[in-house]
Amino acid sequence: MACLEELDLIQKVCDLYDQISRLESLEPCKDVNMLFTQLVDTCISPSPPIDVTKLSKRVQEIRSELIRLSGQAEGLLERHFSTILGSFDYPLAHLTLFPYLSNYLKLSLTEFNILSQHSSHQLPTKLAFVGSGPLPLTSLVLARNHLNATTFHNYDVDPLANSLASRLVSSDPDLSSRMFFHTSNILDVQSELKDYQVVFLAALVGMDKEEKLRVIDHLAKYMAPGAILMLRSAHGARAFLYPVVNPCDLPGFEVLSIFHPTDDVINSVVIARKFPVATDDESSLDWGRGLGSLHMLPVPCKYCDEIHPFNPLNKLHMIDELAIEKHIS
Repeated sequence: MACLEELDLIQKVCDLYDQISRLESLEPCKDVNMLFTQLVDTCISPSPPIDVTKLSKRVQEIRSELIRLSGQAEGLLERHFSTILGSFDYPLAHLTLFPYLSNYLKLSLTEFNILSQHSSHQLPTKLAFVGSGPLPLTSLVLARNHLNATTFHNYDVDPLANSLASRLVSSDPDLSSRMFFHTSNILDVQSELKDYQVVFLAALVGMDKEEKLRVIDHLAKYMAPGAILMLRSAHGARAFLYPVVNPCDLPGFEVLSIFHPTDDVINSVVIARKFPVATDDESSLDWGRGLGSLHMLPVPCKYCDEIHPFNPLNKLHMIDELAIEKHIS
């Protein structure tokens, strides 16, 4: 039975959903910003762990709608600020105009640290970001601050989003030579995927479970053996804002670790590695070998909910949910 604190949080979320669902538009404005700020603050506030799969059918439906509405609002917010930034001669000098830049700085640093921990020999030279959107802050932050020699290939289905995004880097000689934007549904991208040593999958690519799994299965089929998949997920009450990816959702991959933020960053980070397969081209495994030992065992679903104690990661307190090797050894 849910405790009173959990019931109170769920009621607050449902009340906010009622107000958000009645908005005439999700374009950035005072009311939209206020309601979504309240929703985020509610979902990231300290609370008992909530298993969203055990909520009532009606609350499950509200959660699905909230993820959809939040995704729409996030897209409109990014488009709004990308348009503003693109009006400057050098847009990258004005990134601080975006009100949530600090969250992206923290999340990108965390993702870089996690990637570095599992890339003992070398960092990627070629990376794909799926679902980059009109304001590709993760790619921008990683390219400028952490992966200075990496080429970034950003994929989005929206040509306007890619047009706005490419405008942001067009005046920067370095980034314009290392960041490329492709207007494609990732399900239509096949042979190119084998060229990427790391693939990032944005949280809102696949807002329902079926679509998310379809994308993951496609990546498992076409990514290079040994390549890394970085996914964004959600945990606890944050799952009212973003879809959840569990280890059992990743057949074809070895889940290396999952980290959950405990500060104002919303998304969890999942890092997984494509299982190697028999191949005549042994060179395709070279980068994978550089990442450490490769295991062929699938990750049992029973580990999905196991949580280990807090583990400091570069001053951002995270939870290491999985220590796969420890469990399966």
